[in-house]
Amino acid sequence: MRRERTVTHIYLDAMGGDDAPGCTVAGALEALRNDGDLKITLAGPLDAVKPLLTNVQDVEDRIALEDTPDVITNHDAPVMAVRQKKNSAVVKGMLAVREGAADGFVSAGSTGATLAGGMFRLGRIDGVERPALAPLMPNGKGYFCLIDCGANVDCLPQYLPQFGVMGSVYMRCVQGLENPRVGLVNIGAEAEKGNALCKAAYPLMEKAPFNFVGNVEGRDITGDVADVVVADGFSGNLILKFMEGVAGTLMGIIKDEMMADFRGKLGGVIAKPAFRRVKKLMDYTEVGGAPLLGVKGVVVKAHGSSNGHAIACAIRQAALMARKDLVGLIEKDIAGSLLSSQE
Repeated sequence: MRRERTVTHIYLDAMGGDDAPGCTVAGALEALRNDGDLKITLAGPLDAVKPLLTNVQDVEDRIALEDTPDVITNHDAPVMAVRQKKNSAVVKGMLAVREGAADGFVSAGSTGATLAGGMFRLGRIDGVERPALAPLMPNGKGYFCLIDCGANVDCLPQYLPQFGVMGSVYMRCVQGLENPRVGLVNIGAEAEKGNALCKAAYPLMEKAPFNFVGNVEGRDITGDVADVVVADGFSGNLILKFMEGVAGTLMGIIKDEMMADFRGKLGGVIAKPAFRRVKKLMDYTEVGGAPLLGVKGVVVKAHGSSNGHAIACAIRQAALMARKDLVGLIEKDIAGSLLSSQE
């Protein structure tokens, strides 16, 4: 008996991103051509999106269009925009995921609106007090999960072990790690170091049902000492933006030095394949986006400056999360962590 083909349906905010809708449409087409079991709804004003769909005969049966004339921008107050702009891709997309009409939602638009939409339209997983953004960051040998990177600027101690549970599930599910190492960002390795938040969170992390490896200092974050790096949203966002800035600065310095004289140019030609591999490893577009973990649905927030390939990677990431039932696995582990904390 022939097995029925299962198609994963991703709802894409076509107007989200600095270069939308061109980059989002290009990314959607790339994703569809790389994955025959994928369907995408492109949501945005039809007069802006539809003209871009040319020469798509090979994938047009897996493209759906939804007219969402309300566009939420970075200038809008996120909560008010989600409440008032009901015909926006963010609101319609979250409702589609909530109702089971779509398996996941992807946007490179307003981070605040995506967070608000996830909170108010999807709701939190039972036992999760605060959903968190959890991008993958390079560490020289692969990637680690940084959670939270900006969704919760102010945190209570009990939020951090919940972040650890969600990050651990994500790394097991999406990255295939059997027993992810979870570390807590701090200014020292000793348990008694840090501010009031870290000191209060440390014993909670020790009791949590994951592989806690203790505090992680800033210099060790990229040293492959932890697969999940837990931080409050303020510290996590500083780490994220600093790493992006350092990576860009270093690549610029290397390029300038290679072009400075003949020997540099000659060495650059020889080392070009190696530099290309390094650039790919450091490139956020290869990862996709930051999943919003802790809401009742698959949500991926792509970088605002994403190009078409980055959008395609974010779509691929959301599809994988849906196929692996990441939300269900987080629900199970969060419930288990609540039981263990009561013992």
